[in-house]
Amino acid sequence: MKVILLKDIKGTGKKDQIIEASDGFARNYLFPRKLAMEASAANLNAIENAKSAQSHRKEVEKQEAQELARKMADMAVEVAVRAGENGKLFGKVTNQEVADALKARYGLDIDKRKISVDGIKNVGPAEATVKLYPEVSAKLKLNIVAKA
Repeated sequence: MKVILLKDIKGTGKKDQIIEASDGFARNYLFPRKLAMEASAANLNAIENAKSAQSHRKEVEKQEAQELARKMADMAVEVAVRAGENGKLFGKVTNQEVADALKARYGLDIDKRKISVDGIKNVGPAEATVKLYPEVSAKLKLNIVAKA
C-alpha cells in the first residue's frame, strides 16, 4: 500500500515522502498514530499544493531579505561604549548594543543573534555582519564612539 508520511519516522522515511508500506503496518501503526495517510490522488494533490505554497513563501521572504540587505548597505549606526583616553575599548561592542542602535536609529527590529561583531578594539569606524536569511547577509557600517 502506498502512503504519504506526515512526520519523519526513523528507519521508514522523511515527511512528505511516498513509501510502499505493508497493509498491516499502515493500518495498525501509521494511520492510528497520524504518522501517514493513504496516497490517493486528492492527498497527493494537496501535498503538492502545500509544497508549492511553502516554496513561494520562502521565495518572497528571501526577496524581502535581499531588499533589506540593499538598504542596510547604506546605513550607518553610532554605538557609544566605554573607552580609555587613547581610544582603546574597556569591554567590547556587543550584538545587543548594535541591535539597540539599529532599532533607535532606523526602527529595525533585528534579533541580536543574527548580528556578528568581531574584533573591534578601538574607537572609530567598524563593520558588523547581519545575517538576514540563510543565504542573505548584509554589512552594516558602525561608528564606535567613547561614552562621556
